[in-house]
Order: sequence, then structure tokens, then C-alpha cells
Amino acid sequence: MTGAQRFDDAIAAIDAANAEDPFTLEIGGEARPKERTHAEMMTRWVGELDPQASEELRLAARAHHIRRWMIPRSTFPAGRSAYLRWRRALHSVHAELTAAILEDCGYPRRSVERVAALVAKADLLQAGDPDAQTLEDALSLVFFDTQLEPLLDDLDDRQLRRALGRTWRKMSANGRAAARGLDLSERAIETLTRLVDGFADE
Repeated sequence: MTGAQRFDDAIAAIDAANAEDPFTLEIGGEARPKERTHAEMMTRWVGELDPQASEELRLAARAHHIRRWMIPRSTFPAGRSAYLRWRRALHSVHAELTAAILEDCGYPRRSVERVAALVAKADLLQAGDPDAQTLEDALSLVFFDTQLEPLLDDLDDRQLRRALGRTWRKMSANGRAAARGLDLSERAIETLTRLVDGFADE
């Protein structure tokens, strides 16, 4: 099997897994499986943020939330500590599912472990890993692109500032520049600009 065929097979397997998502996201008037749509958006953003992205990074982008609906937030109690436990459980499942697909497609152990570590977070962002930062930027951009608009109706300014601040501070300068250029509604652009202008571009 060629490297290109192996990659295509892995992407197809990830997409097939995410196509089973019972939740949908409306894009251009069409309802599509949510996690498959998010994965495609992640792939696009990673390509824009890092045109020289490695094969491992592109695979991690596609698989970052594979079958996320399997562990609903409601399976854990309310509260911040339970939320963090839920996130860790998700990361572990995403990494395991992704590793199994890559192994089936014939990827070497080193590549499997690298992609799984990116998908599982594995403290790579805190360690300054550039691929982990690109993934975080892409994830943040997908969040702004798909969830900012609904949040405008659900949260007040204080809550929005806190939610956006947590995301903004994890982004690189490259990611923040891309966020400022998103094709959003005038209302969303005004809100994003007004709130993030108060955050330090560290």
C-alpha cells in the first residue's frame, strides 16, 4: 500500500465513524453529521494555518473528536471538576479509536503514537508543541465559526467575555489573526472584536 492510499483509507475510516453522529449541524441550509462536519472544518483550518502540516497533524485534525457523542456530558455530574474528568475521558477514547484505525491502515507505531498523543492532548500544548498549538487554534476557530452566534443569545457580556477569554488566551498570534478575519455576522464580529480587544495578545 502506498503512503497516499494509507492516508486516504485512514481519512475514510475516520469519516465513516463520524458519519454515524446522531447530532447534526446545519451548513449552507443542509443538515450534516456534526462531528464529521467539525472534522472537515478542522482539516481546512489546519491546512490554512500550516500549509506544510505533517501527515500526523492532518490525521489528528480529522480525528480530534471522533465519535464524541459516545460519552455525553450528562454522564458526569455538574461542576467544573466533573467537566474536566469528562474531557479527559473523551480525550482517552478519541486517542484509542484513532490509534485502532491507524493500526488497521498499516501506520507504523511511531506515527500512531504521535497522532494519538495529539488527539489526547497529552500536555503537548503546555510543552509548546507547535502541532498541538495549530490544533488548538483550529479548534478555537471552529468554535467561533459554529458556536459564537448561538452564544450571543444565551450569554450576557460577562459570561461571553469569560468564555471567549478562555479560548482567546490559548490561541497563538497566527490563530488570533485568522479569528479576526472570520466571515461572521456583523453582530458576531462586533461582539468578538469588542470583547477580545481587552485581552492581551501574549
